[in-house]
Amino acid sequence: MRPYELPDFYVPYPARLNPHLETARAHATVWARQMGMLDDSRDPGTPDIWTEAQLDAMDYALLCAYTHPDCDAAELDLVTDWYVWVFYFDDHFLEVYKKTRDQDGARAYLDRLAAFMEPGCALEPENACERGLADLWARTVPAMSDAWRERFAQSTDALLRESLWELSNITDERIPNPVEYVQMRRKVGGAPWSADLVEHAAGAELPARVVGTRPLRVLKDTFSDGVHMRNDLFSYQRETEQEGEINNAVLVFRHFLGCELQDAANTVNDLLTSRLRQFENTTLTELPSVFAEHALDPAEQARVLAYVKGLQDWQSGGHEWHLRSSRYMKKDEPEGVALVASRLPAVAAGLARGYGYVPYEPVGPTRLPQFHMPYTATINPHREQARRACVAWCGRMGMYGPAPRHPGPVWTPQYLAGMDFATCAAAIDPDASADALDLATQWLAWGTYGDDYFPAVFNRDRDMAGAKAFVARIPLFMPLDLGPTPPPSDPIEAGLTDLWRRTAAPMSASAREEFHRAVVTMVESWPWELQNHIQGRVPDPIDYIEMRRHTFGSELTTTLARIEHEGAVPPEIFRTRTLRELEASAMDVGCIINDIFSYHKEIQFEGELNNGVLAVQHFLDCPKETAVTVLNDLMTARIHQFEHVAATEVPQLDVDDTARAALNAYVGELRDWMAAILVWHNATRRYDENTLRGSTPHAPTGLGTSATRLAATLRTATR
Repeated sequence: MRPYELPDFYVPYPARLNPHLETARAHATVWARQMGMLDDSRDPGTPDIWTEAQLDAMDYALLCAYTHPDCDAAELDLVTDWYVWVFYFDDHFLEVYKKTRDQDGARAYLDRLAAFMEPGCALEPENACERGLADLWARTVPAMSDAWRERFAQSTDALLRESLWELSNITDERIPNPVEYVQMRRKVGGAPWSADLVEHAAGAELPARVVGTRPLRVLKDTFSDGVHMRNDLFSYQRETEQEGEINNAVLVFRHFLGCELQDAANTVNDLLTSRLRQFENTTLTELPSVFAEHALDPAEQARVLAYVKGLQDWQSGGHEWHLRSSRYMKKDEPEGVALVASRLPAVAAGLARGYGYVPYEPVGPTRLPQFHMPYTATINPHREQARRACVAWCGRMGMYGPAPRHPGPVWTPQYLAGMDFATCAAAIDPDASADALDLATQWLAWGTYGDDYFPAVFNRDRDMAGAKAFVARIPLFMPLDLGPTPPPSDPIEAGLTDLWRRTAAPMSASAREEFHRAVVTMVESWPWELQNHIQGRVPDPIDYIEMRRHTFGSELTTTLARIEHEGAVPPEIFRTRTLRELEASAMDVGCIINDIFSYHKEIQFEGELNNGVLAVQHFLDCPKETAVTVLNDLMTARIHQFEHVAATEVPQLDVDDTARAALNAYVGELRDWMAAILVWHNATRRYDENTLRGSTPHAPTGLGTSATRLAATLRTATR
């Protein structure tokens, strides 16, 4: 019996079948036998994983023929071999290491397996997985650039090594939270690896200069999330009933939401639809700008579009294979024209989701939940001095007067005093000197002023070109060599010029580059918010959470803490998954606190639609109160994850005693940061009803504002 009914999937593209399917089927069986993957294994003592009949029934050639419908026979053979290998690895790892809970053996096995991707590897393969990887690597990488080889090696290594994360969860009987699961599933689930392989199969290697841009990252992430959530829906029964697996999206959402299994499956499917819509939106609205801004020639543009088409083919083809493979439970679907008709409602629902939001909805004050905050903030004794210095500094930078395209004041001295950034800085760093606290407080004021000025001008005018020109000037005022800068044209540029020289002068070159990158990352995220306003689109929840870390300025403050430990902690340690997960968890705590406190201000008084409470409301189609509860539960889960990583993974990092002490101090500073964010939100008057009803300086005005608010009022009254 099925544990739930499979939902109606959003499948907007027709699946097509490669004509070389039968050739690939025959080749795959021969190759798997040569590698020792079938029951006549060449490796004594290795348990039998597959029989030839099982391999035939799973039909990985059919998967590849559906997901790569246009490649030639030789390429289809190669791609099919890769998928035979990756599924064999998954089943072998389950049998040998997951079921036995052998974490030490698993680490040694994965270390050795990854070595077969290193240049000039002299190891002799000792088992089927090693033989398969050595053979495939030699047949695949010569056709691609060094940049692609490095990317493919990284995604393959992640697919292998992050199996330890799954194994750890199974051993501890720990179900991950939704944000953790989605981000980790991208690594261990293998879809980013599949996306890299699409470049090879489609002859569409991406130009190296655009691989790291937001649109290309989002295309890869949304593709991956779609593939993984689809697989989790189909594989839930097999994984939970036969394999003892707990790393499955349906189980994760059922546990987190406390809902029925069918509701959890439907929620995962809704998220799958949202991610595919994000893929389409990014392709249509963001790729053209990438082409222009990076001057891609017609041939390069064609390769990017062929890659996009390859990812679309994979999504639809993967769905068709799941319907047919023996690995998964089945969904009864009609054939031919009836199949297309049956999918139209899900496609139509997917197209409509998130659009048509009317701003300035009168939502009223938010009843704050009981926040879980196990950390206590200590206040720096220099707070009063920092308060006075911040008010004076903002005046010198021109923040109380007219700004370009905004003739009225964005802030007043009284409004700034009520925001009380000194309390936030004093709780973040209770041991800072008076001068250091002044500097930290002024950075917080500068970032918030920019966050207020930007929407007051560019969101108001829907001016993407002006917004990008504004963002492009920011690096000019942070010269890495501390050289001359252009004359500042507004308080943001004036403030940045002053803060950069005072902050960067004592830093090393590498620390300067890191902090420069954090500031630019924050400012470059603001046009993403503007893009949502232009479209009238409430953001996809996953895209929102991941972008919110940037728009909130989390990297700016946490980077300063990290730089303090430069020299004591090797830089590669900060690049590990452990530290990145630790930091992301802490950042999400701060962002969620802010979204709950600021919901009334942003939604009703500013016409904002980039808010986590609103994103959850729209995704779950639930009242504000329910969305606040869900977000607060997610914040609590992220704190628990932070502590889990700090207790179980940070101690396993291979560092000396000096680095260990610095890492422990850094973990403590992140705890201080989370506590400080909550302390500040309780202390500031930025979100008070009296402040909002009074005279918020940057509240939108002008032609159309009253009409927009009236429309929102009428919409609420007629619900």
